[in-house]
Amino acid sequence: MTMSRVGPVAPPRRPRIGPRKVPFFSYPHLFAPHEEELRDAVLGVLQRGAYILQADLSEFERRLASYTGAKYALGVANGTDSLHIILRAVGVGPGDEVIVPSHTYIASAAAIHFSGATPLLVECGADHLIDAESVARAITPRTKAVMPVHLNGRTCDMSAIGAIAQKHGLHVVEDAAQAIGSKFRGRQAGTFGAAGSFSFYPAKTLGCFGDGGGLITNDADVHRKMALLRDHGRDPDGLVVAWGLNSRLDNVQAAVLNVKLNYLDAAIARRRTIAGRYRAGLEEVSEMVLPPGPDGDPDHFDTYQNYEVEAERRDELRTFLEERGVRTIIQWAGKAVHQFRGLGFDGVRLPKTERLFTRCFLLPMNTSLSDEDVDYICQVIREFYGRD
Repeated sequence: MTMSRVGPVAPPRRPRIGPRKVPFFSYPHLFAPHEEELRDAVLGVLQRGAYILQADLSEFERRLASYTGAKYALGVANGTDSLHIILRAVGVGPGDEVIVPSHTYIASAAAIHFSGATPLLVECGADHLIDAESVARAITPRTKAVMPVHLNGRTCDMSAIGAIAQKHGLHVVEDAAQAIGSKFRGRQAGTFGAAGSFSFYPAKTLGCFGDGGGLITNDADVHRKMALLRDHGRDPDGLVVAWGLNSRLDNVQAAVLNVKLNYLDAAIARRRTIAGRYRAGLEEVSEMVLPPGPDGDPDHFDTYQNYEVEAERRDELRTFLEERGVRTIIQWAGKAVHQFRGLGFDGVRLPKTERLFTRCFLLPMNTSLSDEDVDYICQVIREFYGRD
């Protein structure tokens, strides 16, 4: 039998999805799916008059420690305070330096600044996380700590960071504001260093209905110092034994978080499904750089707090998406920390980070998205780049 030659077979055409509106984030969705449970939790606090340092907070702290595998957990007023408290607890202060990536929210560097220390801003790597080689180059005799920032639901390479810290005798203070539930080599974000910090801002994977933050540690002495710092320096007997802050997670928010924690693993699973759908819909678009897929790296378990991509002709693409009903954002007003004028980093040049901020932006990533929403976003992007 003679075999006939055939040309390349075109991939099957995807079904077209009609125009739709896709917000970047739906805040009402934070309440709607569990409305009855959340109402009962909040009303329970109000009816008991239990507002500050009460049973709901103690329960949440116990459950947060259990979830992350840490020995101790504390609820605090917000994620910025949580970083400040860790730095103070490990002894960082005036005259010290703390290494932190410039690709982060200003809160990371601000916590260092208000501890009295100096932020040393360094590069990010291809994964958008702190670059270990840049950390090693930045160390000086005044450097006391390194602050890896676990962005977008991905834990940094903590083997590399830990090795550098151990070699130079540095504290590791983990900013895990965007990374609850994320793991590196099976270990939860926030459990590698002296302590880890979480944000429970409403849009986070585990979010309350206002500001909130959390701390975890395996060090009993660090826990003791952090507990004093978050409550005016008062010990368990109510005596003031040190200078402290007023940074307690209130009981209403703790009650909300106790409900939300019941559904955290399901929320993470949905985010991972959405990430896989984005990758399937966009992997042929060579003009974009996507995050690793949910099963793309055996060392990492990513929770996809955000879906940060890089794109050629980024600003044109964002306009194209906006015109077709899809909202996107660039994190932190489109600037790295060292690019904000007035903060005193005028001489800092970080070429990799600066280039990233000409290309990066966030696609919608939250549990209110339907499969059709994700497919529509991918369809619009493929159309922009001439793939459909």
